[in-house]
Amino acid sequence: MNAQATVFVVDDDAAVRDALTLLLESAGYGVETFSDPQSFLAARTSDAPGCVILDVSMPDMDGPMLQEELLNRGNQLPVIFLSAHGNIPITVRTIKAGAIDFLTKPVEGAVLLDRIQTALEQHSRMQEQTRAKRMLSARLANLTARERDVMALAVAGHTNKEIANLLDISHRTVEIHRAHVMQKTGASNLLELARIAEGQAGATPR
Repeated sequence: MNAQATVFVVDDDAAVRDALTLLLESAGYGVETFSDPQSFLAARTSDAPGCVILDVSMPDMDGPMLQEELLNRGNQLPVIFLSAHGNIPITVRTIKAGAIDFLTKPVEGAVLLDRIQTALEQHSRMQEQTRAKRMLSARLANLTARERDVMALAVAGHTNKEIANLLDISHRTVEIHRAHVMQKTGASNLLELARIAEGQAGATPR
């Protein structure tokens, strides 16, 4: 994972950036450093595997503000705070917002590397879930409105006869629609179709 992952360091202290670069590169990670959150946001254009090591106190935009902006943009990069200016309210706020950890400078290299590994594993799982949802959405996008109706009633436990009566269509037409639903979604049975339909509901944006 190390060779493919990038650790983004956002800290206004050049000495800290240099020290972290040395540590991370020696551990096999790619490293990109930024002296302020704005330059990081301007450069962050891909969704490649990685995580952010983020300072708290910086001019104009501080670390928690950058974390909030990443969340607003739907950016899934895990965040590890590393700061000499932490306190309990800030720590609680950032952890509640999803930070992997809040570490205090100076930090032991082994501790930081362990947290980075945790962050990258989390990012990998999140990316896999995103890919699965996109694949599911692509399958369901091929269903017609009537096929969606039939699917919803089928996974709710209705028989073909009941679906036909509810939708005012023939029994044979229901069979055809159900066959198309199974083919388009790739479901092999009703239980699997129910899981796909449940995944569709879970993927609906709030």
